[in-house]
Amino acid sequence: MTVHLVGAGPGDPDLLTVRAVRLLEQADVVVFDRLVDDRILELAPPWAEMVDVGKRPGAPTDAQDRINDILVDRGRRFDCVVRLKGGDPFVFGRGGEEALELRAAGIAVAEVPGITSAIAAPAAAGIPVTMRGISSGFTVVTAHQDPNADLWLNWDALATTGTTLVILMGASRTAQISERLIAGGMAPSTPVAVVRAATTTKQHVQRSTLAGLPELTVINPSTIVVGGVAAQSVLDHELIAITGADLHREGPVR
Repeated sequence: MTVHLVGAGPGDPDLLTVRAVRLLEQADVVVFDRLVDDRILELAPPWAEMVDVGKRPGAPTDAQDRINDILVDRGRRFDCVVRLKGGDPFVFGRGGEEALELRAAGIAVAEVPGITSAIAAPAAAGIPVTMRGISSGFTVVTAHQDPNADLWLNWDALATTGTTLVILMGASRTAQISERLIAGGMAPSTPVAVVRAATTTKQHVQRSTLAGLPELTVINPSTIVVGGVAAQSVLDHELIAITGADLHREGPVR
């Protein structure tokens, strides 16, 4: 009996790993998050129990505890349980917390990496997170933090790294992100890109500057890219469209 923490990738079913597909096809139970594409869920066999544990805005504070209880319960009763998460289970997906809960209950756990939107979203918009002469590294952070956590992001330090900054779950905090980074020393003219619903038919890309970020309409799920690479658009529209997505893009900042 094993609970498999499986990354569903950034959205497009074609970006699932082969191992993820194989596990879904033999799953007894699939415990899935809110943003997982329905076409991915259809890979599960007809007899599999499908458990929607997607968190919605205003969800109870004990939502994660309930998910843990479900995983422990199903892990004790079924041979193959797939815990399906968007992106990668260990990138802001609470996969580590769930793994520890399962191990504490004596249940075997395996992790199947997925393509995180932190890299896939910029790539789908033609933005390489690293590029010679522009950025030699990238930092991934979440703008949605546990208010009870002892660790807080040092935005002043993030503003001075000189590398690409990729911000997840920041749709409702664009004004604060702009303010904190500029106050930390980042130039207001720093290019910014916002990629919504990356790799799906609803993908939309907006480009602006750090000072202009609060003026954009940012809707989740969105990935915010800050840095010189955000002005890049290295892919042709025709090349991106090979995925079958109806993409809408705005041009880079000039």
